[in-house]
Amino acid sequence: MISRRIIRIKVMQSLYAFHSSPDQTINLAEKELFYSINKTYELYHLLLQLLVEVQKFAVDKIEINKQKHIPSKDDLNPNQKFITNEIVLKLVENKALQSYLEKSKISWVDHHDFIRRIYTQFTESEEFITYMSDKDSKSFSEDRKIVEFFYTNILAPSEELYSLLEEKSIYWNDDVEFVISMIIKTIQKFKITSNETKNLQPLFKDDDDLEFTKKLFRKALLNSEENRELIKKHLRNWDLDRVAFIDVLIMEMALVEFINFPSIPTKVSLNEYIDLAKHYSTSKSKTFINGILDKILKSLKDEGKIEKAGRGLIGENA
Repeated sequence: MISRRIIRIKVMQSLYAFHSSPDQTINLAEKELFYSINKTYELYHLLLQLLVEVQKFAVDKIEINKQKHIPSKDDLNPNQKFITNEIVLKLVENKALQSYLEKSKISWVDHHDFIRRIYTQFTESEEFITYMSDKDSKSFSEDRKIVEFFYTNILAPSEELYSLLEEKSIYWNDDVEFVISMIIKTIQKFKITSNETKNLQPLFKDDDDLEFTKKLFRKALLNSEENRELIKKHLRNWDLDRVAFIDVLIMEMALVEFINFPSIPTKVSLNEYIDLAKHYSTSKSKTFINGILDKILKSLKDEGKIEKAGRGLIGENA
């Protein structure tokens, strides 16, 4: 579930925190890193549950309308297309989701007003009205499409959601876009005939990603002094102390990947860290980091310190 890009971001943030707290140990810093990653996984489950809560709100609203003193024909014969949406029901019935939420002690129980406002925004949208307009027409793909719309067009742009999450956890706001993309991937894997209990995304895609996280973090810390000397050597007319601290960290992480991960092409690592600089540093950092890393990479290859092996890596060591 956690992509390599998110892992790199989490490692970068943990490295920054470590260097900003001189009394922190490597073991404690690593523990904090994995806590941060687990908080992203919490958010994944919490936002999946949000759709379940919206469906519950819709069910309750239908029941309340039926209890009116003089209910209308529509009150007595409501359109149930959304509350019987196949994707939504698969989440409602998902035991793994409910078990995780119970163990983590996270829920929407104190946010009824937010649920109501999101429900209203969703049900008043043109897409939802069109979806509900033909209650006799029902398909799995149509159900999936309206759920995807809910996450990408109602939830993702919601400023209230970001504000609420910021109050609940300092770890969540930067993760919303990524988590929603993973929810969409989860939904796209659902099949009409299958039980989806085991189809929620795992925390790590595989053991390789778990090992990647540990190794990248520890190597970046343990080889920090050596890598900074390497960066300093390739700076022209610059003192290392004048380089933005986050830029130094990004370059250190890139060097760790160049040298210590033989299955990752250097081009992939280079592109990933340039992209990190674009999002987390100054407007000029992208070009600056690209130039320095290019020079260091050429030097490392000339010295035979870059050893890559595996599919798609022919020519890396040339």
